[in-house]
Amino acid sequence: KGIYKSFPGVQALENVDFALKRGEIHALIGENGAGKSTLIKVLTGVNQPDSGTVTVNHQTISIKSPQHAQALGISTVYQEVNLCPQLTIAENILIGREPMKWGSIDWKKMNARARQILQRLDINIDVTLTLSSCSVAIQQMAAIARALEISSARILILDEPTSSLTTHETKQLFGVMRKLKSEDIGIIFITHFLDQVYKIADRITVLRNGSLVGTYI
Repeated sequence: KGIYKSFPGVQALENVDFALKRGEIHALIGENGAGKSTLIKVLTGVNQPDSGTVTVNHQTISIKSPQHAQALGISTVYQEVNLCPQLTIAENILIGREPMKWGSIDWKKMNARARQILQRLDINIDVTLTLSSCSVAIQQMAAIARALEISSARILILDEPTSSLTTHETKQLFGVMRKLKSEDIGIIFITHFLDQVYKIADRITVLRNGSLVGTYI
């Protein structure tokens, strides 16, 4: 509420309000330079606001870093999937959290856990495949699965997730988003595609030149 953020010579955000409900898909739209990325960076602890408040579960919180945001249950999947293409799907989902057995990775248990996480998203795929051999859509699903695994996310931010997807892959992603919505996860959906906004979003917030234009149903 009332978020201000400036950089040298630029007022990136000016008195911006944004609210996300449980089990809601809330689209955040605006032209390049509207302030979408800066607002997300404030919500995920990359940037600190100059003024204004961030409230999570009725508690006003200063989000100090992306790690702090993850601890609060806020995870982001960026347009450019930030995973390791030379590793398997399972390794990417559980990297840093691999189940161990006698001092080594328990591969059987790790693969089973990765399959379980993906099945939660209604995705059935061979988790031993190398990520680079998979479509962009599957890489997005792996990124979402990792976000859910590392933070038990209750707030998921999807930054232009459909920009490189086919129509079929976008439909598949929307199915995942609806599944997460049914589990009371709040989703912030950043996109330039208005037709997609009308298909999937419950509410729309529009930014322009760092200011709030309005929030619409």
